[in-house]
Amino acid sequence: MRYDDDHESPDLIDRRGERPALGSAGSGLFSLLPLLLRWRYGWVVIVAILGYYGYTALTRRPAQNAADTTAGAGDGSVVHDAPAHFVAFVLDDVQGSWEREFAQRGKPYRHAKLVLFTGATSTACGLGQSATGPFYCPEDERVYIDLGFYQELEQRLGARGQFAKAYVVAHEIGHHVQHLLGIDRRPDAHGEGAAGGSVRLELQADCYAGIWAHTTQQRQLLEQGDIASALGAAAAIGDDTLQREGRGVVRPDTFTHGTSAQRTRWFDTGYATGSLEACDTFGAKAL
Repeated sequence: MRYDDDHESPDLIDRRGERPALGSAGSGLFSLLPLLLRWRYGWVVIVAILGYYGYTALTRRPAQNAADTTAGAGDGSVVHDAPAHFVAFVLDDVQGSWEREFAQRGKPYRHAKLVLFTGATSTACGLGQSATGPFYCPEDERVYIDLGFYQELEQRLGARGQFAKAYVVAHEIGHHVQHLLGIDRRPDAHGEGAAGGSVRLELQADCYAGIWAHTTQQRQLLEQGDIASALGAAAAIGDDTLQREGRGVVRPDTFTHGTSAQRTRWFDTGYATGSLEACDTFGAKAL
């Protein structure tokens, strides 16, 4: 993937090396199951993360945003190391593409923030931990990523290449787009199962990531092998693949993200069409 060394997002907040302010986002309880994280917060709905991993609407219980204690956090301060710079560039490009898409539809786009952290960090959705992988919190409209996840993605899950990393950011911002459009607040947007609302939310976020990949062609950011890299990442974190590797058995009734085939198919749908309407997983008869 081609990217500009001098171009990065002012929406990146760097908390790496900080300790979380425990309790600042309210109390919470979460249990780690093999390769699936479930959060329960307040009276909450069940959530799961993008592979380990992505998003889910956690709760509508109000909570204060955690304070950002990094010097210059969120004020456009320069990110000096290459991995963080790459994330900042992708974040800016993804949000710029959605800003243009919303403008064409006469809608305002409100930028999400992306927080880099190490180990654990406070969020408005509770305590975020690196073990969950990247996730989006709708309560503070922020994406949270521990960059150590990228090593896991490449070394353990076999998803290699820069565009696999870019796909992760695009998927999480896809959840922000769902939040802005109110999709994550649909009555049918939650619940486990192969055709459940959680799966439909995740597959739609994959499709939205594909829409962003579609737009990168116009800016000549794509290089040979990039789309294959993104598809490889989507396939690596399918529910069936993760359950087969982690438990030795596949249970569709517990799916929260969709199968590897479904995740790659919906990403490819967004990439091929560049259309929001083509990503209507809630109206689709077959996923």
